[in-house]
Amino acid sequence: MISRARKPLLATATSAALALTAGLAVTGAQASPERHEKREGAGWSAAWAASPQRPSTGFRPNWSEAGFDGQTLRQVVRVTEGGKHARIRLSNAYGTSPLKIASATIARTKKGASVEKGSVRRLTFGGKPSVTIPARGQLSSDAADLELAAFESVTVTLHLSGTTGPATFHAQSFATSYRAKGNHTADTGGRAFGDSTESWYYLSGVDVGDGRPQKRRDGIVLFGDSITDGFASSTDLNRRWSDALAERLAKSGDQRPVLNSGIGGNMVLNDSAWYGEKSSHRFERDALDLPGVGTVVVLEGLNDIGFSETDKPTYKPAPVVSATELIDGHRKLIRAARADGMKVVGATLLPLGGSDHYGPHAAAVSNEFNRWVRTSGEYDAYVDFDKALADPKDPERIAPAYDSGDHLHPNDAGYRAMARAVDLGVL
Repeated sequence: MISRARKPLLATATSAALALTAGLAVTGAQASPERHEKREGAGWSAAWAASPQRPSTGFRPNWSEAGFDGQTLRQVVRVTEGGKHARIRLSNAYGTSPLKIASATIARTKKGASVEKGSVRRLTFGGKPSVTIPARGQLSSDAADLELAAFESVTVTLHLSGTTGPATFHAQSFATSYRAKGNHTADTGGRAFGDSTESWYYLSGVDVGDGRPQKRRDGIVLFGDSITDGFASSTDLNRRWSDALAERLAKSGDQRPVLNSGIGGNMVLNDSAWYGEKSSHRFERDALDLPGVGTVVVLEGLNDIGFSETDKPTYKPAPVVSATELIDGHRKLIRAARADGMKVVGATLLPLGGSDHYGPHAAAVSNEFNRWVRTSGEYDAYVDFDKALADPKDPERIAPAYDSGDHLHPNDAGYRAMARAVDLGVL
């Protein structure tokens, strides 16, 4: 592991007491409180995360462009770290007007939209039950007295009493979210929640703590595109490769938080209205700023080289990207991670033969990029997903046992194979 000096602190030391870590709205021009707290050991570890995206209807039906009006939003996530206290992080990163959260709760999940009786906790923000997040802002709630165990499912419920306008969201959650008319934040049953979708809205993180200063930075963030996001994994079963890696670490006796910062369709070199800001634009927010994180695993580039091959109109006109350009994009991420004191692990691109991203140019660039990951030594370590998931009879393709059917994304077994391919020592 490469050890480097941390950057100077941006603020005076904060109290280690969780009760004093109040929610704080920030704008895009300000440094985030999560970054301050990560550096200062203020007691929080990220236990779950999702990368915010601008509203769009480019994916399966969702509520992002319409937003919400006098409704309650209930969302279920699974944490990979436990603690005695919990808080949530909310994002209005792509909002064009202030977002009012009229009330919010957190509870242990029972089933579907129902929660465990006796576990519902009212969330506050700077001591108040409601809060307004400015356009392009984010905030954290105060600490809630809710003890959680690693791999426990948590339900976050938000009452949006006014008209929100288009909603900052995470398009592909592979988990069910629910909506009801009126205020149902305190409901333990799910009967009122008649509408559902597979996206997350406004919720960008759940953190846990135990009331003591947090000195460890053992969290792992997986940064990438749809393969990291878990495309084609089983809905509501937590079968992404991030889930599989967290479970493998726990079974090895080294239970640690694993955070998923994938966005379907994301690219290293170019922004997209549907697929998020390019990697260097979102790397600080979605990886480096997560509290308690010390290692980042980067798997990204298939869309940069594949969108110019596909006939799908999702990103057109798509530039033809060279291996040199892609490598230079990864070098920016390496420099940013090391400047922040993070260990940075690279990953080879998965086989793409037979997919709509495949063509002579994409194949050549993928092979050249993968050689660089394996041989350059520029990453602190690497994971060879290309070899781990390749069909022995045709190494340019994903093995049939690991193929979701589109020859680009793994199935549940493929995501487990990705987790097995990681040398846990490099983390």
